[in-house]
Amino acid sequence: MSVRTRGAALLVLGTLLTATVAAQVPNPPASRLVSMTSLTCTFPVLATGAWKDGAPAPSTRSGKLAVAFTSIDTQDGTADAVGGTSKAHITVRVVGNYLHLMQMDPYGALYVTTVFNTETRAGKLQAVHTRHEFTPVSVPGFTSRPEQYYGECETPAK
Repeated sequence: MSVRTRGAALLVLGTLLTATVAAQVPNPPASRLVSMTSLTCTFPVLATGAWKDGAPAPSTRSGKLAVAFTSIDTQDGTADAVGGTSKAHITVRVVGNYLHLMQMDPYGALYVTTVFNTETRAGKLQAVHTRHEFTPVSVPGFTSRPEQYYGECETPAK
C-alpha cells in the first residue's frame, strides 16, 4: 500500500470516527451547567392552569416563589432540594443548553425546574419551574392546580 493510499485511508477512517462520536453526542452539554453544584432560584411570574366547563382556562399573575438545590451532581444525576418537610429524590439531567431538576413526591405530584444556558443579567440564568399537581378543591397558599413559574437561577456566592 502506497503512502498516498495509506494517508487517504487514515483520512477516511478519521472522518468516520469523528462522525460516529458526533452522532453519539448530538447535543453536548454546556460546561457551565454541568459544573453547577448548587442553585438558588426566584420566580416572580406565575401562570396557573384551570378548567372551566371542561375547557382550559389559564391565568397569569405576579408570584413569589423561591427554590434552591444543593449537592447537584450532574454525573450521577442527583441533587437535594432545600426546604420542605421531607427529603425528596431529585433527578438531574443536563442535555445541551438545558439543566433539568425533576422531583416526584410520594403522592404523584411532579415538579420540574429547568435552567437555560442563557443569562438574564450577569451571573443569572433564565429558568422555569413547573408544578404538575391537581386537587378538586383549591386551597389558598397550596398548589392545587398546575402551575408554571418564570424567573432566574444563580449559583450562590461562596
